[in-house]
Amino acid sequence: MSPYILDASAWQESWDRQQEAYLPDREERFAALLEVVDAVTDGRPPRVLDLAGGTGSISLRVLRRFPDATTTLLDVDPVLLHIAGATLDDRATVVTANLRTPQWLAALPHREFDAVLTATALHWLPADRLTDLYGEIRSALRPGGVFVNADHMPDDGLPGLSARLGDRSDARRRARYAAGAVLSWEDWWEHVGGDPVLGPLLPERKKVFAERHATEFAPPVSWHLDTLRAAGYAEAGLVWRGARDAAVAGVA
Repeated sequence: MSPYILDASAWQESWDRQQEAYLPDREERFAALLEVVDAVTDGRPPRVLDLAGGTGSISLRVLRRFPDATTTLLDVDPVLLHIAGATLDDRATVVTANLRTPQWLAALPHREFDAVLTATALHWLPADRLTDLYGEIRSALRPGGVFVNADHMPDDGLPGLSARLGDRSDARRRARYAAGAVLSWEDWWEHVGGDPVLGPLLPERKKVFAERHATEFAPPVSWHLDTLRAAGYAEAGLVWRGARDAAVAGVA
């Protein structure tokens, strides 16, 4: 019998489908991030830091849009990092580091990135750590480089409408789960457990996330913009808006 070989592209597709159930406008936010990269590089090959990059969803799209780009993907999840490392080519560097301490900066190959991009990841950090992280990210950017964070960020002026839009999205997701159209988060990880390559990484993953913050921190857009300005970004503003989600940018 031939040894089992992980089909990383199949796991990438599976991850995308599972994530799209949570975020129906996921590709729209990625497209907004790539437009920002295009704007700040002006035709030059981008150098992008894919922060908390997971399986490499952002890096894959950056490298597809900008064939001469280079990316550094940083994450701490051993399962997602394995999928990323098995999928990305030599234009990408995969780094293991934990954003819960400032030591993650020491793992970077350089600190002159054109863009630092992250999506739907930093809401697991508490307020004080996220505040510090925004300043640390600025130190990894070249002058004029940009940081973009797309995450759960309610609109300050539309709390009721944002909640209703979110409720509709949640109901649609539950219906898709019930119909078997897509895997839930829990079901996806159950499939991981049954994989001969990824499954054995789960005990390590459990150790990594043993002290994970149990509650999500999802303040409104205004909090993010105030925090970016306080961290010393020359410009801070909104570059994309969804139902309960948004993408904020800070220019170094």
